[in-house]
Amino acid sequence: MPESSSQDQKKATIVAPPNVSSHKLAIIMRSKNSAWVIANTLAALDSQNFQDYDLILVDSGSTDTTLEIASFYDCRLIHIEPGDYYPGKVLNQAIEQCQADIVVFLNSDAVLLRDDSLSNLLDAFNDPDTVAAFGRQLPRPEAHQWVKRDYATSFPATGTPPSWITLSLPFAAIRRQYWLQHPFYEDAWASEDTEWGHWAQTCGYKLAYVPQALLMHSHNYTLKQLYGRRFVEGEADAFIYHKKHKLISAFANFFKGFIRGGYHHIITADLAGLLATPCRVFVYHWAYYSGLRWGNTRISQQLKNDSAGQRAVLSRYQ
Repeated sequence: MPESSSQDQKKATIVAPPNVSSHKLAIIMRSKNSAWVIANTLAALDSQNFQDYDLILVDSGSTDTTLEIASFYDCRLIHIEPGDYYPGKVLNQAIEQCQADIVVFLNSDAVLLRDDSLSNLLDAFNDPDTVAAFGRQLPRPEAHQWVKRDYATSFPATGTPPSWITLSLPFAAIRRQYWLQHPFYEDAWASEDTEWGHWAQTCGYKLAYVPQALLMHSHNYTLKQLYGRRFVEGEADAFIYHKKHKLISAFANFFKGFIRGGYHHIITADLAGLLATPCRVFVYHWAYYSGLRWGNTRISQQLKNDSAGQRAVLSRYQ
C-alpha cells in the first residue's frame, strides 16, 4: 500500500481563546457523531464532586447534534477533519493545548456512574510515584454476553486487570510531565493507551487501577466493525510488543476462543450468542492475524504514517 505523509494531513483548527487556563487539571474528550450519548456523558461529568478542570472537546467532523449539545457546557473546542483522525496524533495535539499538571481522558461515549468517579481517579495521584491511573468500565445493559464476559475479565471489581490491560483511555489520567518524556506513539492507528502503559511499565513507573472510578462504556460491534478493531490491534502489537504473525498460532487461538466462548454461552443459556460464536471468533482472530502480518510488513519495509488501520476502522462505520 502507498505510504502517506503526515505532513500532508491538515492541521487541527482550534476554536478557543489563545490564553491557557491556570487549572491544574484538563479533561480531553474525543467525539464524532456522539449525540446518542454525549448528553449523558457531559451531564455525569458536570455532576462530579470535583469541578476544577478545563474541558477540551476534540471533534472529528460530527454531522449530528453533538456540538450543539456540547455548547451548553463550558468547554474549549478543537475541530479536526475526519480524515486527520489518528488517535495518538490527536491526543498529542490536544495535550499541547493545555498546561495542566494532570490530564484526564474521558470518551464522549463513557458515562461516569458515581459522582465521585473523577475524584477517586485523581486520588491515585496522592501517591507521588503514580504516573497514570485508569478506571473500571462496566458494559452497557444492552451489551452482548461475550462483551459482558470480556469486560468482567478486563476490569475486575477487585484486584488488578490482566496483563494486556496496561492503560485504558475511555477514562484515565496521566501526569503531563511523563507525557513530555514519552508522547503517545503515532506508528500505528490504534492502541495508543496500551503502548503508553507498556512504556511506563518498562520504565518501572507505577500505574494505578482504580475500581472506584466507575464508568459505563462498551460496544456491540458488528462483524465488520469487529474486524476493523482487531485489525488495528494486531497492527499495533507488531510495533508495541514486536510480535510476529504465525498462522498456526492464529488457528490455535481460534479454537481456544471457540471453546471458551461456546462454554460461556451455554452456561448463560444464550442460544443466539452460541450460534454466532464460530463466525465471531473466526473474524476476531483472523482480523488480528491480518493486522499483525501487516504490521510486520510495515516494520520490515519501514513504511511510515500508513493509513491502512484508519481505513480498516472508519470505513466499517459508513
